[in-house]
Amino acid sequence: MTVVASAPPGGRQQIARDAIQIGLTDDPAATQAETPAPAETPAPPDDKPAAAAAPNEAAACTGVTFTRGLKYGEKSLNVLDVATGQSSGMKRPVVVFVAGEHFAGDSNEAAANPLVEQAMCFAARNGLVAFSVSYRLAPAAPWPAGSRDVAAAISWVHENADLFGGNKQEIIPIGYAAGAFHLASFLAHPEFQERDSHVAGVVLVSGVYRPTADAGDGEKSYFGTDASKYDSQSALPGLSAIDVPLVVAWSQADAPRFVAQGEKLKDMLCRAGHCPRFALLAKPGSPASVFDLDGSSGDLHERLRQLIGQIDARGLP
Repeated sequence: MTVVASAPPGGRQQIARDAIQIGLTDDPAATQAETPAPAETPAPPDDKPAAAAAPNEAAACTGVTFTRGLKYGEKSLNVLDVATGQSSGMKRPVVVFVAGEHFAGDSNEAAANPLVEQAMCFAARNGLVAFSVSYRLAPAAPWPAGSRDVAAAISWVHENADLFGGNKQEIIPIGYAAGAFHLASFLAHPEFQERDSHVAGVVLVSGVYRPTADAGDGEKSYFGTDASKYDSQSALPGLSAIDVPLVVAWSQADAPRFVAQGEKLKDMLCRAGHCPRFALLAKPGSPASVFDLDGSSGDLHERLRQLIGQIDARGLP
């Protein structure tokens, strides 16, 4: 386990002034340090093409502490990172990023994603505790390994959130791309869930929720090539049966199959009487779009703020 402070360049993004006090507040007093801020060290190098980053994408990480390499399972990729800001002494809502962009790969080590870290910094600076999850990849770990890893990670966060000042009753996982499928599948298949699998709300961004015959090689490596199994691997039927508050989003610049899958999920949930909050991204999505750090999210960060407010209003301990 390694604890470091990370400070990528860039200014803090501004959000609505009527944001709730705990979670997504832009009031400087809410994040004022009660103890000296940890020493800063450079952020991990950006290993993505320059085009993946927006001009003013970085949220300030001053005063944010990263705790890295927390093991939630036995495999090398079963690790979490956590970002925390200055504590007010109150238990804070928890966001858990499941932001893997790929179903398959040959890496046995988790790599930092700069866009995820930008979002984690912003969350921590704004009164939340932020985790990110790494999970196993195909072909070594085919379906349903990713969903089972998400289940194990959520269970670990549920049992340990209080160690970082988080409220285990206010865990909100955020799935992006391939991670959105693994998160959706975890919700849709109770048989994958472990002890302490409760989540208070879920955000799904630009995901595939049912494998299809036109999937790429990476997806087929995870799901297999037998299309007769795709219905049983789908997250769609099970999602219609859950009562967890949902936010569903995709980008108008997504490939048509991703837009079609998002529309199908939204329509299916509405028909089931469980219409999700919805946001359409203006640009290709990224984990940072959850807080509009790249100017792409439209009202996605507002939907997340509403979700956190709804959870807080329940009066949970």
